[in-house]
Amino acid sequence: MMANRMSGRLANDKRLGSYLKDRRGRLDPAAHGFPSERRRTPGLRREEVAQRANISPTWYTWLEQGRGGAPSADVLERIAGALMLTEVEREHVFLLGLGRPPEVRYRKEEGVTPRLQRVLDALEPTPALIRTATWDVVAWNRAATVILTDYGSAPPEERNVLRFIFLDPRVRAAQYDWDSVARYVVSAFRVDAARAGAAAEVQPLVDELCRLSPEFKAMWRDNDVRGQHDGVKQIRHPILGPIAFEYSAFAVDGRPDLSLVVYNPVTHADAEKISLMVTSAQHRTPA
Repeated sequence: MMANRMSGRLANDKRLGSYLKDRRGRLDPAAHGFPSERRRTPGLRREEVAQRANISPTWYTWLEQGRGGAPSADVLERIAGALMLTEVEREHVFLLGLGRPPEVRYRKEEGVTPRLQRVLDALEPTPALIRTATWDVVAWNRAATVILTDYGSAPPEERNVLRFIFLDPRVRAAQYDWDSVARYVVSAFRVDAARAGAAAEVQPLVDELCRLSPEFKAMWRDNDVRGQHDGVKQIRHPILGPIAFEYSAFAVDGRPDLSLVVYNPVTHADAEKISLMVTSAQHRTPA
C-alpha cells in the first residue's frame, strides 16, 4: 500500500510539472516585461516564472521536472498568480500538487452572470438566492422576494443575511425560533468568512452589528462555529401563514466564493400557495 501511495505521488508530481510547463509556454514574455527575442521555445523561461512567483528558480525547475516534492499552498498560490491561471486552472494545480482544491478566496462583490440569474428564475416557484462567502445576497428570484424578503428594496451594500436577521424587524418576526436561527447564521458566517480569508473585510460589518445589536455582540463573543448543512426552516409569512422549507446550499461551479441556497416547500399545499402568490406578484409587476 505504501508503494502504491508513493507511485501515485510521483505520478502526480510528473503531471503537475507537465502542466506547469505547458502553462508557462503559453505566456507572452513581452506582455510581462521580459525580452521576447532569442528564445528557442515559446513562453516564459523557468527563471522568469520563479521571479514572478518569488521562489527559487532551482526549486521551480525541480517542480517542472517532477522532483520538487509537495509544494505548500502558499507557493502554489504564487505560481498560479505568476502563470496567470484561471480559477479552474488554479484548482487543477492544487489537486495535482496537494490532492485537494484550494481554499475559497474572498472576492469583492462582482454580481452574477445572466446564466446564473436564469437558473434562479427557472427554480420558481421555489425561493432561491445566491450569497457570497461573507453572506451578502447578490441575486435572488421572484419567489424569494415574495416569500423571504424584498432584497431589492435594500441598498446593495446592506443586502447581507446578518443585517436582515439582526436589524430587520420583519425578518425577525418571520422566524419561528429566532434565537436558534440567529446563532446558526452567526456561527456559519464565521466559518465561511474565515475559510475565504475575509476576516479583515467583514470586520466593519461585525463592528457595526456589535454596536447596533447587543444580541449579535453576545453571540459573536461566544465564538461558536458551525458548518452549513441541509435542514428544515419554518417561517411565518404575513399572508400565507406558517410555511416549512427544506433548505440546501450548493457551491456554484467556477465561483467557489458563491453559494446557491434553495428553499424547497416541504408540503405540496405550501408549494401551491407559494406558486399562486408568485404568479399574482408577477401579474402586478409593471411591464
